[in-house]
Amino acid sequence: MRRALRWLMALCVVVATSTAAYAADPRAIDLRPLVQALGSGGYSGTEKALSQLSAAGDPAIVPVIEALQAGDLFVRKADGAVVIARKAGDAYTLTDPLTRAALGDAPAAAVERIRINNALRRAISASLGALTLMSPDAGVRRSAADAVFKSRDASALETLTAAIAKEQDGRIRAAMEQARAAILLTGEAASRMTDADIQAAVDTLAARGDRDALVLLNMVATSGASDITKKSAASAISTVEQKLAFWAALQNLWYGLSLGSVLLLAAIGLAVTFGVMGVINMAHGEMVMIGAYTTFLVQEVFRTYAPGLFDLSILVALPAAFLVSGGVGIAIERSVIRWLYGRPLETLLATWGLSLVLQQAVRSIFGPTNREVGAPSWMSGAFELGGLTITYGRLWIVIFAFAVFAALLVALKRTWFGLSIRAVTQNRPMANAMGIRTARVDALTFGLGSGIAGLAGVALSQIDNVSPNLGQGYIIDSFMVVVFGGVGNLWGTLVGALTLGTINKFLEPYAGAVLGKILVLIFIILFIQRRPRGLFALKGRAVEA
Repeated sequence: MRRALRWLMALCVVVATSTAAYAADPRAIDLRPLVQALGSGGYSGTEKALSQLSAAGDPAIVPVIEALQAGDLFVRKADGAVVIARKAGDAYTLTDPLTRAALGDAPAAAVERIRINNALRRAISASLGALTLMSPDAGVRRSAADAVFKSRDASALETLTAAIAKEQDGRIRAAMEQARAAILLTGEAASRMTDADIQAAVDTLAARGDRDALVLLNMVATSGASDITKKSAASAISTVEQKLAFWAALQNLWYGLSLGSVLLLAAIGLAVTFGVMGVINMAHGEMVMIGAYTTFLVQEVFRTYAPGLFDLSILVALPAAFLVSGGVGIAIERSVIRWLYGRPLETLLATWGLSLVLQQAVRSIFGPTNREVGAPSWMSGAFELGGLTITYGRLWIVIFAFAVFAALLVALKRTWFGLSIRAVTQNRPMANAMGIRTARVDALTFGLGSGIAGLAGVALSQIDNVSPNLGQGYIIDSFMVVVFGGVGNLWGTLVGALTLGTINKFLEPYAGAVLGKILVLIFIILFIQRRPRGLFALKGRAVEA
Protein backbone atom coordinates (compact mmCIF):
# COMPACT_ATOMS: atom_id res chain seq x y z
CA MET A 1 0.00 0.00 0.00
CA ARG A 2 2.81 2.37 0.94
CA ARG A 3 4.66 1.54 -2.30
CA ALA A 4 1.54 2.34 -4.35
CA LEU A 5 1.15 5.62 -2.45
CA ARG A 6 4.74 6.60 -3.21
CA TRP A 7 4.23 5.83 -6.92
CA LEU A 8 1.07 7.96 -6.93
CA MET A 9 2.86 10.90 -5.30
CA ALA A 10 5.75 10.69 -7.78
CA LEU A 11 3.31 10.65 -10.68
CA CYS A 12 1.60 13.76 -9.34
CA VAL A 13 4.93 15.58 -9.04
CA VAL A 14 5.85 14.71 -12.65
CA VAL A 15 2.46 15.83 -13.93
CA ALA A 16 2.58 19.06 -11.95
CA THR A 17 6.12 19.83 -13.12
CA SER A 18 5.25 19.15 -16.75
CA THR A 19 2.11 21.29 -16.52
CA ALA A 20 4.04 24.17 -14.95
CA ALA A 21 6.74 23.99 -17.61
CA TYR A 22 4.14 23.91 -20.35
CA ALA A 23 2.31 26.86 -18.87
CA ALA A 24 5.53 28.81 -18.38
CA ASP A 25 6.13 28.78 -22.14
CA PRO A 26 2.93 29.96 -23.82
CA ARG A 27 4.64 29.83 -27.23
CA ALA A 28 4.36 26.04 -27.10
CA ILE A 29 0.58 26.36 -27.21
CA ASP A 30 0.66 28.66 -30.22
CA LEU A 31 3.00 26.62 -32.45
CA ARG A 32 0.43 24.17 -33.78
CA PRO A 33 -2.11 26.75 -35.08
CA LEU A 34 0.72 28.87 -36.49
CA VAL A 35 2.10 25.88 -38.39
CA GLN A 36 -1.41 25.14 -39.65
CA ALA A 37 -1.71 28.74 -40.83
CA LEU A 38 1.22 28.20 -43.21
CA GLY A 39 -1.11 26.28 -45.49
CA SER A 40 -3.87 28.86 -45.81
CA GLY A 41 -4.24 32.34 -47.24
CA GLY A 42 -1.92 31.97 -50.23
CA TYR A 43 1.48 33.64 -50.34
CA SER A 44 0.44 36.50 -48.03
CA GLY A 45 -1.07 34.11 -45.46
CA THR A 46 2.04 31.93 -45.50
CA GLU A 47 4.28 34.97 -45.06
CA LYS A 48 2.18 36.23 -42.13
CA ALA A 49 2.25 32.84 -40.42
CA LEU A 50 5.99 32.59 -41.04
CA SER A 51 6.52 35.98 -39.40
CA GLN A 52 4.51 34.89 -36.34
CA LEU A 53 6.44 31.63 -36.11
CA SER A 54 9.73 33.49 -36.26
CA ALA A 55 8.57 35.86 -33.54
CA ALA A 56 7.86 32.86 -31.30
CA GLY A 57 11.61 32.13 -31.35
CA ASP A 58 11.21 28.40 -30.62
CA PRO A 59 13.98 26.24 -32.17
CA ALA A 60 11.39 23.48 -32.66
CA ILE A 61 10.04 25.27 -35.70
CA VAL A 62 13.38 25.28 -37.55
CA PRO A 63 12.68 21.88 -39.22
CA VAL A 64 9.24 23.18 -40.26
CA ILE A 65 10.69 26.24 -41.98
CA GLU A 66 13.47 24.17 -43.55
CA ALA A 67 10.84 21.81 -44.98
CA LEU A 68 8.94 24.83 -46.36
CA GLN A 69 12.16 26.09 -47.97
CA ALA A 70 12.90 22.67 -49.49
CA GLY A 71 9.37 22.29 -50.88
CA ASP A 72 8.54 19.39 -48.55
CA LEU A 73 5.69 21.07 -46.64
CA PHE A 74 2.22 20.00 -47.83
CA VAL A 75 -1.43 20.35 -46.88
CA ARG A 76 -3.37 17.10 -46.46
CA LYS A 77 -6.61 17.65 -48.37
CA ALA A 78 -8.71 15.35 -46.19
CA ASP A 79 -8.43 17.47 -43.01
CA GLY A 80 -6.34 20.50 -44.01
CA ALA A 81 -3.45 19.42 -41.76
CA VAL A 82 0.03 20.72 -42.60
CA VAL A 83 2.47 17.82 -42.92
CA ILE A 84 5.98 17.11 -44.13
CA ALA A 85 5.74 14.84 -47.19
CA ARG A 86 8.58 13.21 -49.05
CA LYS A 87 8.34 11.25 -52.27
CA ALA A 88 8.43 7.47 -51.89
CA GLY A 89 7.73 5.83 -55.25
CA ASP A 90 4.27 6.83 -56.47
CA ALA A 91 3.14 8.00 -53.02
CA TYR A 92 4.32 10.34 -50.26
CA THR A 93 5.52 9.47 -46.76
CA LEU A 94 3.90 11.86 -44.26
CA THR A 95 5.48 13.20 -41.06
CA ASP A 96 4.17 15.51 -38.36
CA PRO A 97 6.13 18.78 -38.73
CA LEU A 98 6.44 19.41 -34.96
CA THR A 99 6.67 15.99 -33.31
CA ARG A 100 8.28 14.23 -36.33
CA ALA A 101 5.88 11.33 -35.78
CA ALA A 102 5.12 9.14 -38.79
CA LEU A 103 1.65 9.71 -40.26
CA GLY A 104 1.70 6.94 -42.86
CA ASP A 105 1.65 7.19 -46.64
CA ALA A 106 -0.67 9.08 -48.94
CA PRO A 107 -1.16 9.18 -52.72
CA ALA A 108 0.01 12.26 -54.60
CA ALA A 109 -3.57 13.39 -55.15
CA ALA A 110 -4.23 13.49 -51.40
CA VAL A 111 -1.72 16.26 -50.62
CA GLU A 112 -0.98 19.70 -52.02
CA ARG A 113 2.40 21.43 -51.80
CA ILE A 114 2.62 24.80 -50.03
CA ARG A 115 4.15 26.95 -52.74
CA ILE A 116 6.59 29.81 -52.14
CA ASN A 117 7.72 32.76 -54.25
CA ASN A 118 10.90 34.86 -54.21
CA ALA A 119 9.62 37.14 -51.45
CA LEU A 120 8.86 34.12 -49.28
CA ARG A 121 12.27 32.63 -50.03
CA ARG A 122 13.94 35.78 -48.71
CA ALA A 123 11.70 35.75 -45.65
CA ILE A 124 12.46 32.08 -45.02
CA SER A 125 16.22 32.69 -45.19
CA ALA A 126 15.90 35.59 -42.77
CA SER A 127 13.72 33.55 -40.37
CA LEU A 128 16.11 30.63 -40.35
CA GLY A 129 19.01 32.99 -39.73
CA ALA A 130 17.27 34.62 -36.78
CA LEU A 131 16.10 31.33 -35.24
CA THR A 132 19.55 29.72 -35.36
CA LEU A 133 21.39 32.67 -33.79
CA MET A 134 20.97 31.01 -30.39
CA SER A 135 22.08 27.54 -31.52
CA PRO A 136 24.63 25.74 -29.29
CA ASP A 137 26.62 24.93 -32.45
CA ALA A 138 29.14 27.70 -33.22
CA GLY A 139 29.10 26.92 -36.94
CA VAL A 140 25.30 27.23 -37.05
CA ARG A 141 25.44 30.59 -35.26
CA ARG A 142 28.06 31.89 -37.70
CA SER A 143 25.98 30.78 -40.69
CA ALA A 144 22.91 32.39 -39.14
CA ALA A 145 24.75 35.69 -38.67
CA ASP A 146 25.84 35.61 -42.32
CA ALA A 147 22.27 34.86 -43.43
CA VAL A 148 20.90 37.82 -41.45
CA PHE A 149 23.65 40.06 -42.88
CA LYS A 150 22.56 39.18 -46.41
CA SER A 151 18.81 39.40 -45.78
CA ARG A 152 18.96 42.52 -43.56
CA ASP A 153 15.57 41.53 -42.14
CA ALA A 154 14.54 44.05 -39.48
CA SER A 155 12.43 41.41 -37.68
CA ALA A 156 15.66 39.66 -36.65
CA LEU A 157 17.05 42.76 -34.93
CA GLU A 158 15.73 41.97 -31.43
CA THR A 159 16.94 38.35 -31.56
CA LEU A 160 20.26 39.50 -32.98
CA THR A 161 20.82 42.01 -30.18
CA ALA A 162 20.09 39.33 -27.57
CA ALA A 163 22.43 36.90 -29.31
CA ILE A 164 25.25 39.47 -29.35
CA ALA A 165 24.90 39.96 -25.60
CA LYS A 166 25.26 36.21 -24.98
CA GLU A 167 27.91 35.38 -27.60
CA GLN A 168 31.33 34.39 -26.21
CA ASP A 169 33.16 33.69 -29.49
CA GLY A 170 34.81 36.90 -30.71
CA ARG A 171 34.62 36.12 -34.44
CA ILE A 172 30.97 35.10 -34.28
CA ARG A 173 30.13 38.19 -32.22
CA ALA A 174 31.83 40.35 -34.86
CA ALA A 175 29.74 38.68 -37.58
CA MET A 176 26.58 39.33 -35.57
CA GLU A 177 27.53 42.98 -35.03
CA GLN A 178 28.11 43.36 -38.76
CA ALA A 179 24.65 41.90 -39.44
CA ARG A 180 23.16 44.32 -36.91
CA ALA A 181 24.97 47.27 -38.53
CA ALA A 182 23.63 46.23 -41.95
CA ILE A 183 20.05 46.19 -40.64
CA LEU A 184 20.39 49.52 -38.85
CA LEU A 185 21.93 51.37 -41.79
CA THR A 186 19.60 50.11 -44.52
CA GLY A 187 16.29 49.74 -42.70
CA GLU A 188 13.73 52.07 -41.15
CA ALA A 189 15.80 52.23 -37.97
CA ALA A 190 18.38 54.39 -39.78
CA SER A 191 16.13 57.46 -39.45
CA ARG A 192 16.03 57.07 -35.65
CA MET A 193 19.77 56.57 -35.13
CA THR A 194 22.05 59.19 -33.62
CA ASP A 195 25.20 60.35 -35.41
CA ALA A 196 27.32 58.33 -32.98
CA ASP A 197 25.28 55.17 -33.69
CA ILE A 198 25.60 55.74 -37.44
CA GLN A 199 29.35 56.20 -37.16
CA ALA A 200 29.67 53.02 -35.08
CA ALA A 201 27.64 51.02 -37.63
CA VAL A 202 29.68 52.41 -40.55
CA ASP A 203 32.92 51.58 -38.74
CA THR A 204 31.67 48.05 -38.15
CA LEU A 205 31.01 47.55 -41.86
CA ALA A 206 34.35 49.14 -42.77
CA ALA A 207 36.08 46.65 -40.45
CA ARG A 208 34.43 43.81 -42.37
CA GLY A 209 36.10 45.19 -45.50
CA ASP A 210 34.67 42.87 -48.17
CA ARG A 211 32.58 43.55 -51.26
CA ASP A 212 29.30 42.92 -49.44
CA ALA A 213 30.22 45.67 -46.99
CA LEU A 214 31.19 47.94 -49.89
CA VAL A 215 27.78 47.43 -51.53
CA LEU A 216 25.99 48.37 -48.30
CA LEU A 217 28.18 51.42 -47.75
CA ASN A 218 27.49 52.58 -51.31
CA MET A 219 23.77 52.19 -50.66
CA VAL A 220 24.11 54.38 -47.58
CA ALA A 221 26.23 56.99 -49.43
CA THR A 222 23.68 57.32 -52.25
CA SER A 223 20.55 57.18 -50.09
CA GLY A 224 18.56 60.04 -48.63
CA ALA A 225 20.54 59.90 -45.40
CA SER A 226 21.96 62.94 -43.62
CA ASP A 227 25.15 64.63 -44.72
CA ILE A 228 26.99 63.23 -41.69
CA THR A 229 25.94 59.69 -42.61
CA LYS A 230 26.99 60.13 -46.23
CA LYS A 231 30.34 61.59 -45.20
CA SER A 232 31.00 58.68 -42.84
CA ALA A 233 29.99 56.20 -45.54
CA ALA A 234 32.24 57.87 -48.16
CA SER A 235 35.23 57.72 -45.82
CA ALA A 236 34.53 54.06 -45.07
CA ILE A 237 34.16 53.30 -48.80
CA SER A 238 37.63 54.70 -49.45
CA THR A 239 39.09 52.55 -46.66
CA VAL A 240 37.36 49.40 -47.91
CA GLU A 241 38.42 50.01 -51.52
CA GLN A 242 42.07 50.35 -50.46
CA LYS A 243 41.82 47.13 -48.47
CA LEU A 244 40.18 45.30 -51.39
CA ALA A 245 42.88 46.56 -53.78
CA PHE A 246 45.56 45.25 -51.44
CA TRP A 247 43.96 41.81 -51.17
CA ALA A 248 43.32 41.74 -54.94
CA ALA A 249 47.04 42.33 -55.55
CA LEU A 250 47.90 39.51 -53.14
CA GLN A 251 45.34 37.25 -54.85
CA ASN A 252 46.92 37.96 -58.24
CA LEU A 253 50.34 37.26 -56.75
CA TRP A 254 49.07 33.90 -55.49
CA TYR A 255 47.53 33.12 -58.89
CA GLY A 256 50.86 34.03 -60.49
CA LEU A 257 52.75 31.73 -58.11
CA SER A 258 50.24 28.97 -58.84
CA LEU A 259 50.56 29.40 -62.62
CA GLY A 260 54.33 29.66 -62.27
CA SER A 261 54.48 26.35 -60.40
CA VAL A 262 52.52 24.68 -63.22
CA LEU A 263 54.89 26.19 -65.82
CA LEU A 264 57.83 25.03 -63.71
CA LEU A 265 56.59 21.45 -63.73
CA ALA A 266 55.96 21.55 -67.47
CA ALA A 267 59.28 23.25 -68.32
CA ILE A 268 61.76 21.70 -65.92
CA GLY A 269 61.98 18.43 -67.87
CA LEU A 270 62.38 20.38 -71.10
CA ALA A 271 65.19 22.40 -69.49
CA VAL A 272 67.09 19.18 -68.80
CA THR A 273 66.74 17.66 -72.29
CA PHE A 274 67.14 20.93 -74.18
CA GLY A 275 70.15 21.97 -72.13
CA VAL A 276 71.99 18.63 -72.28
CA MET A 277 71.14 17.43 -75.75
CA GLY A 278 70.20 20.57 -77.67
CA VAL A 279 67.06 18.82 -78.87
CA ILE A 280 64.02 20.97 -79.65
CA ASN A 281 61.49 18.43 -78.46
CA MET A 282 58.05 19.40 -79.77
CA ALA A 283 56.64 16.16 -78.33
CA HIS A 284 57.36 17.26 -74.75
CA GLY A 285 53.73 18.29 -74.30
CA GLU A 286 52.64 14.77 -75.20
CA MET A 287 54.75 13.43 -72.31
CA VAL A 288 52.65 15.66 -70.07
CA MET A 289 49.52 14.23 -71.71
CA ILE A 290 50.72 10.66 -71.16
CA GLY A 291 51.24 11.40 -67.47
CA ALA A 292 47.69 12.74 -67.22
CA TYR A 293 46.20 9.66 -68.92
CA THR A 294 48.28 7.40 -66.66
CA THR A 295 46.64 9.16 -63.71
CA PHE A 296 43.24 8.48 -65.26
CA LEU A 297 44.02 4.76 -65.66
CA VAL A 298 45.31 4.45 -62.10
CA GLN A 299 42.16 6.10 -60.78
CA GLU A 300 39.99 3.76 -62.84
CA VAL A 301 41.74 0.79 -61.23
CA PHE A 302 41.12 2.25 -57.77
CA ARG A 303 37.48 3.04 -58.59
CA THR A 304 36.92 -0.54 -59.73
CA TYR A 305 38.90 -2.58 -57.21
CA ALA A 306 39.51 -0.35 -54.17
CA PRO A 307 37.06 2.58 -54.06
CA GLY A 308 37.69 3.03 -50.35
CA LEU A 309 41.35 3.83 -51.06
CA PHE A 310 40.66 6.38 -53.80
CA ASP A 311 42.42 9.16 -51.87
CA LEU A 312 45.68 7.22 -52.30
CA SER A 313 45.33 6.91 -56.09
CA ILE A 314 47.19 10.16 -56.77
CA LEU A 315 50.17 8.89 -54.75
CA VAL A 316 50.28 5.73 -56.85
CA ALA A 317 49.84 7.73 -60.06
CA LEU A 318 52.99 9.80 -59.43
CA PRO A 319 55.58 6.99 -59.81
CA ALA A 320 53.45 5.30 -62.47
CA ALA A 321 53.31 8.46 -64.61
CA PHE A 322 57.06 9.02 -64.16
CA LEU A 323 57.90 5.49 -65.29
CA VAL A 324 55.46 5.41 -68.21
CA SER A 325 56.39 8.83 -69.59
CA GLY A 326 60.08 8.20 -68.94
CA GLY A 327 59.90 4.87 -70.74
CA VAL A 328 58.18 6.46 -73.75
CA GLY A 329 60.85 9.18 -73.75
CA ILE A 330 63.71 6.66 -73.77
CA ALA A 331 62.01 4.77 -76.61
CA ILE A 332 61.71 8.00 -78.64
CA GLU A 333 65.36 8.89 -78.06
CA ARG A 334 66.64 5.42 -78.99
CA SER A 335 64.45 5.10 -82.08
CA VAL A 336 64.36 8.62 -83.53
CA ILE A 337 66.36 11.31 -81.73
CA ARG A 338 69.73 9.50 -81.66
CA TRP A 339 69.97 9.72 -85.46
CA LEU A 340 69.31 13.45 -85.59
CA TYR A 341 71.85 15.00 -83.21
CA GLY A 342 73.40 18.14 -84.62
CA ARG A 343 70.47 18.74 -86.98
CA PRO A 344 68.04 20.94 -85.01
CA LEU A 345 65.58 21.57 -87.85
CA GLU A 346 65.17 17.85 -88.58
CA THR A 347 64.80 17.19 -84.84
CA LEU A 348 62.07 19.81 -84.55
CA LEU A 349 60.14 18.36 -87.50
CA ALA A 350 60.56 14.78 -86.31
CA THR A 351 59.38 15.48 -82.76
CA TRP A 352 56.47 17.54 -84.09
CA GLY A 353 55.44 14.54 -86.20
CA LEU A 354 55.80 12.30 -83.13
CA SER A 355 53.50 14.62 -81.18
CA LEU A 356 50.81 14.20 -83.84
CA VAL A 357 51.24 10.43 -83.78
CA LEU A 358 50.97 10.29 -79.98
CA GLN A 359 47.89 12.52 -79.97
CA GLN A 360 46.16 10.35 -82.56
CA ALA A 361 47.13 7.18 -80.69
CA VAL A 362 45.54 8.52 -77.53
CA ARG A 363 42.42 9.52 -79.46
CA SER A 364 42.16 6.01 -80.86
CA ILE A 365 42.56 4.39 -77.45
CA PHE A 366 40.65 6.74 -75.15
CA GLY A 367 38.51 8.74 -77.57
CA PRO A 368 38.60 12.47 -78.31
CA THR A 369 36.46 13.56 -75.36
CA ASN A 370 37.73 14.73 -71.99
CA ARG A 371 38.32 12.11 -69.30
CA GLU A 372 37.31 12.60 -65.69
CA VAL A 373 40.14 12.64 -63.17
CA GLY A 374 38.93 13.14 -59.61
CA ALA A 375 40.68 14.96 -56.80
CA PRO A 376 41.30 13.23 -53.46
CA SER A 377 39.52 14.66 -50.45
CA TRP A 378 42.69 16.24 -49.09
CA MET A 379 43.05 18.27 -52.32
CA SER A 380 39.43 19.47 -52.35
CA GLY A 381 38.03 22.66 -50.89
CA ALA A 382 39.62 25.98 -50.03
CA PHE A 383 40.43 28.19 -47.08
CA GLU A 384 40.62 31.94 -46.57
CA LEU A 385 43.60 33.85 -45.23
CA GLY A 386 42.34 37.37 -44.62
CA GLY A 387 40.96 38.39 -48.00
CA LEU A 388 42.98 35.72 -49.80
CA THR A 389 41.24 32.55 -51.04
CA ILE A 390 43.55 29.55 -51.46
CA THR A 391 42.36 26.23 -52.87
CA TYR A 392 43.97 23.11 -51.45
CA GLY A 393 44.50 21.67 -54.93
CA ARG A 394 46.59 24.63 -56.08
CA LEU A 395 48.46 24.74 -52.78
CA TRP A 396 49.50 21.09 -53.08
CA ILE A 397 50.59 21.64 -56.70
CA VAL A 398 52.82 24.56 -55.63
CA ILE A 399 54.36 22.41 -52.88
CA PHE A 400 54.80 19.50 -55.29
CA ALA A 401 56.46 21.69 -57.94
CA PHE A 402 59.03 22.99 -55.47
CA ALA A 403 59.60 19.45 -54.14
CA VAL A 404 60.29 18.14 -57.67
CA PHE A 405 62.64 21.07 -58.30
CA ALA A 406 64.54 20.42 -55.07
CA ALA A 407 64.77 16.66 -55.75
CA LEU A 408 66.08 17.23 -59.28
CA LEU A 409 68.59 19.79 -58.01
CA VAL A 410 69.92 17.33 -55.43
CA ALA A 411 70.04 14.54 -58.04
CA LEU A 412 72.08 16.68 -60.45
CA LYS A 413 74.45 17.86 -57.73
CA ARG A 414 74.92 14.76 -55.58
CA THR A 415 74.58 11.65 -57.77
CA TRP A 416 76.84 10.04 -60.37
CA PHE A 417 74.12 10.36 -62.98
CA GLY A 418 73.74 14.07 -62.21
CA LEU A 419 77.48 14.65 -62.46
CA SER A 420 77.52 12.85 -65.79
CA ILE A 421 74.70 15.06 -67.10
CA ARG A 422 76.53 18.19 -66.02
CA ALA A 423 79.75 16.98 -67.63
CA VAL A 424 78.04 16.21 -70.93
CA THR A 425 76.22 19.56 -70.80
CA GLN A 426 79.40 21.56 -70.28
CA ASN A 427 81.76 19.67 -72.62
CA ARG A 428 80.50 16.60 -74.48
CA PRO A 429 83.80 15.63 -76.23
CA MET A 430 85.77 15.87 -72.99
CA ALA A 431 83.13 13.85 -71.09
CA ASN A 432 83.32 11.17 -73.80
CA ALA A 433 87.10 11.13 -73.55
CA MET A 434 86.87 10.66 -69.76
CA GLY A 435 84.91 7.43 -70.24
CA ILE A 436 81.38 8.71 -69.78
CA ARG A 437 79.03 6.89 -72.13
CA THR A 438 77.38 9.95 -73.60
CA ALA A 439 74.88 7.95 -75.65
CA ARG A 440 73.50 6.28 -72.51
CA VAL A 441 73.50 9.61 -70.67
CA ASP A 442 71.52 11.10 -73.56
CA ALA A 443 68.91 8.34 -73.41
CA LEU A 444 68.57 8.46 -69.63
CA THR A 445 68.47 12.26 -69.65
CA PHE A 446 65.71 12.27 -72.26
CA GLY A 447 63.86 9.70 -70.14
CA LEU A 448 64.35 11.84 -67.02
CA GLY A 449 62.98 14.93 -68.73
CA SER A 450 60.02 12.97 -70.09
CA GLY A 451 59.35 11.41 -66.68
CA ILE A 452 59.25 14.84 -65.05
CA ALA A 453 56.82 15.92 -67.77
CA GLY A 454 54.69 12.93 -66.74
CA LEU A 455 54.70 14.22 -63.16
CA ALA A 456 53.52 17.55 -64.54
CA GLY A 457 50.67 15.67 -66.22
CA VAL A 458 49.59 14.24 -62.85
CA ALA A 459 49.43 17.75 -61.39
CA LEU A 460 47.68 19.22 -64.43
CA SER A 461 45.05 16.48 -64.36
CA GLN A 462 43.80 18.04 -61.12
CA ILE A 463 43.24 21.52 -62.60
CA ASP A 464 42.76 21.02 -66.34
CA ASN A 465 40.82 18.81 -68.74
CA VAL A 466 42.50 15.50 -69.54
CA SER A 467 42.31 15.31 -73.32
CA PRO A 468 44.63 14.50 -76.24
CA ASN A 469 45.36 18.23 -76.57
CA LEU A 470 46.38 18.74 -72.95
CA GLY A 471 50.11 19.17 -73.65
CA GLN A 472 49.65 21.60 -76.53
CA GLY A 473 48.53 24.32 -74.15
CA TYR A 474 51.84 24.28 -72.28
CA ILE A 475 54.56 23.49 -74.84
CA ILE A 476 55.00 27.10 -76.06
CA ASP A 477 54.99 28.46 -72.51
CA SER A 478 57.54 25.83 -71.51
CA PHE A 479 59.93 26.89 -74.29
CA MET A 480 59.49 30.54 -73.30
CA VAL A 481 60.35 29.70 -69.69
CA VAL A 482 63.46 27.73 -70.68
CA VAL A 483 64.76 30.38 -73.09
CA PHE A 484 64.01 33.23 -70.70
CA GLY A 485 65.64 31.56 -67.69
CA GLY A 486 68.70 30.25 -69.52
CA VAL A 487 68.88 27.00 -71.48
CA GLY A 488 69.73 24.07 -69.21
CA ASN A 489 69.84 26.10 -65.97
CA LEU A 490 67.41 24.89 -63.32
CA TRP A 491 67.53 28.06 -61.25
CA GLY A 492 66.86 30.05 -64.39
CA THR A 493 63.88 27.81 -65.13
CA LEU A 494 62.51 28.40 -61.62
CA VAL A 495 62.90 32.18 -61.80
CA GLY A 496 61.59 32.28 -65.38
CA ALA A 497 58.49 30.21 -64.57
CA LEU A 498 57.53 32.25 -61.52
CA THR A 499 58.27 35.56 -63.29
CA LEU A 500 56.26 34.76 -66.41
CA GLY A 501 53.40 33.27 -64.37
CA THR A 502 53.15 36.37 -62.19
CA ILE A 503 53.39 38.78 -65.15
CA ASN A 504 50.64 36.86 -66.96
CA LYS A 505 48.26 37.07 -64.01
CA PHE A 506 48.84 40.76 -63.43
CA LEU A 507 48.32 41.53 -67.14
CA GLU A 508 45.15 39.44 -67.59
CA PRO A 509 42.74 41.81 -65.73
CA TYR A 510 43.80 44.70 -67.96
CA ALA A 511 44.77 43.16 -71.30
CA GLY A 512 42.91 39.83 -71.33
CA ALA A 513 44.41 36.34 -71.47
CA VAL A 514 45.35 36.32 -75.18
CA LEU A 515 46.77 39.84 -75.39
CA GLY A 516 48.56 39.26 -72.09
CA LYS A 517 50.42 36.26 -73.56
CA ILE A 518 51.31 38.28 -76.66
CA LEU A 519 52.77 41.04 -74.48
CA VAL A 520 54.78 38.47 -72.52
CA LEU A 521 56.12 37.02 -75.79
CA ILE A 522 57.15 40.49 -76.98
CA PHE A 523 58.87 41.08 -73.64
CA ILE A 524 60.85 37.82 -73.99
CA ILE A 525 61.90 38.64 -77.56
CA LEU A 526 63.19 42.05 -76.48
CA PHE A 527 64.92 40.51 -73.47
CA ILE A 528 66.67 37.84 -75.56
CA GLN A 529 67.94 40.58 -77.87
CA ARG A 530 69.86 41.97 -74.89
CA ARG A 531 70.74 38.66 -73.20
CA PRO A 532 70.78 35.86 -75.78
CA ARG A 533 71.73 33.26 -73.16
CA GLY A 534 68.82 34.12 -70.85
CA LEU A 535 68.85 35.14 -67.20
CA PHE A 536 71.36 32.51 -66.06
CA ALA A 537 73.72 31.23 -68.76
CA LEU A 538 75.52 27.90 -68.32
CA LYS A 539 79.30 27.93 -67.96
CA GLY A 540 81.59 25.59 -69.85
CA ARG A 541 83.91 25.46 -72.86
CA ALA A 542 81.50 23.68 -75.13
CA VAL A 543 78.56 25.79 -74.01
CA GLU A 544 80.41 29.05 -74.50
CA ALA A 545 81.89 28.05 -77.85
